[in-house]
Amino acid sequence: MKLKVLNMILMVWILSGTWSQIIQAASLPDVIDAIKPSVVGIGSYLKTRRPPALLVGTGFVVGDGSYVVTNEHVVSNDIKEDEGELRSVFIQAGNRADMRAALIVGKDKEHDLALLKITGAPLSALEIGNSDKVREGQSIAFTGFPIGAVLGLTPVTHRGIIAAITPVVIPVQASSQLNPRLIKRMQSPYKVFQLDATAYPGNSGSPVYDLDSRKVIGVINKVFIKESKETVLSKPSGITYAIPSNHIITLLKEAK
Repeated sequence: MKLKVLNMILMVWILSGTWSQIIQAASLPDVIDAIKPSVVGIGSYLKTRRPPALLVGTGFVVGDGSYVVTNEHVVSNDIKEDEGELRSVFIQAGNRADMRAALIVGKDKEHDLALLKITGAPLSALEIGNSDKVREGQSIAFTGFPIGAVLGLTPVTHRGIIAAITPVVIPVQASSQLNPRLIKRMQSPYKVFQLDATAYPGNSGSPVYDLDSRKVIGVINKVFIKESKETVLSKPSGITYAIPSNHIITLLKEAK
């Protein structure tokens, strides 16, 4: 009888611990395969420029497959339309890159989010999850284009956990550190995700997704959040932050 009980306890431990980690590790390649077709590069295209394509950040497809979410600061640059420059979305298509013209149809500067409408046939879209249910310690991954076109238009995935759910802005040590943008954010504070995986320039706008549900729970942000949280530092840290996905849902509703 005791042996049977011990065997049952051992089986529960295997299923809830090491064995479940093995199953999750084995399924990660399948998750990445499902996510990558929806991850796109954000930039511009000018035929007379060398190189003609300029990749500045990452985005991901949402909605009916004709919309892309990215950071607002990624698309804040002026496009020289009079010279033929096009705001563009770049898609990996086998061994080549496909380019789609894009139009900004929605902005949320407070949360550094932007919504683009792209031309052409609909792409595979990612589902947006409820970021209010995200917990510290939750396993996540994000896929994007670190260091832009230097490494080529090949989506790169980083894996980690939600290290902390923290305010987007913290009190400064001296009034001299205050500026109008920081004051505005202190008046309307909200929570952001701190990750234990490292993002790089070019990852801005990458989708952060839950490994079990494959739903997007956040958007990588390399600039906007650091300006708020790390004002007391003379040099920015290597910490990676993400904007919660519920702000994406609000942006989509407002755009409609």
